[in-house]
Amino acid sequence: MAIFDVSLTLKKGMLSFPGDPAFSIERVFSREQGEEFNLSLLSLATHTGTHVDAPAHYIDGGRTIDSMALKMMIGPGVVLDMRGIGVIDRRVLEESALTDETRVFFKTDNSLKLREPAFNDNYTYITDNGAELLIERGVKLVGIDYMSVDRSDDECAPAHRILLSSGAFIVEGLDLFDAPVGPCRIYCLPLKIESGDGAPARVLIETAQFSCA
Repeated sequence: MAIFDVSLTLKKGMLSFPGDPAFSIERVFSREQGEEFNLSLLSLATHTGTHVDAPAHYIDGGRTIDSMALKMMIGPGVVLDMRGIGVIDRRVLEESALTDETRVFFKTDNSLKLREPAFNDNYTYITDNGAELLIERGVKLVGIDYMSVDRSDDECAPAHRILLSSGAFIVEGLDLFDAPVGPCRIYCLPLKIESGDGAPARVLIETAQFSCA
């Protein structure tokens, strides 16, 4: 078995969606300053780094992070190769290797953009009819390797609304650069935040054996 950590490291200056609060960490107690232990204060948004969007992110009365069914977050899934594709729409998905998976992660050229110092609004995203097809196929967990499943300048956020209104959860900010494509087992555990609209998560994928991406 091979295990891949596909989570972004939380650190100062890390990439975030424009307008979101920046991540910060401050040492409160320090061994170097003669105190007995190290302890730090974190400041971050619920959608910082690799994170899960709960339906409550966009849907009034939608399920929150603390009320989610954990079985949706752990189990068989697939990493689909979408490199070289700018828009994930219905046609692209119909021509892909997508079958009847419950959990789907999209590996795109975005994983390269994650390594750029500034936010790049020219990233691969999911269209409304692409989101509709995912729901038709029974997908309950959708992941992408940038900070949003929607186009950055689309304030209506159709993919978010379609996926979340169906009860599905979204994982954004995945780092799939080194992750192999194909079947895998997904482990996605967001922080348990009371009434949370989202939460940072540690996400792992496990494959039967290592294969080149």
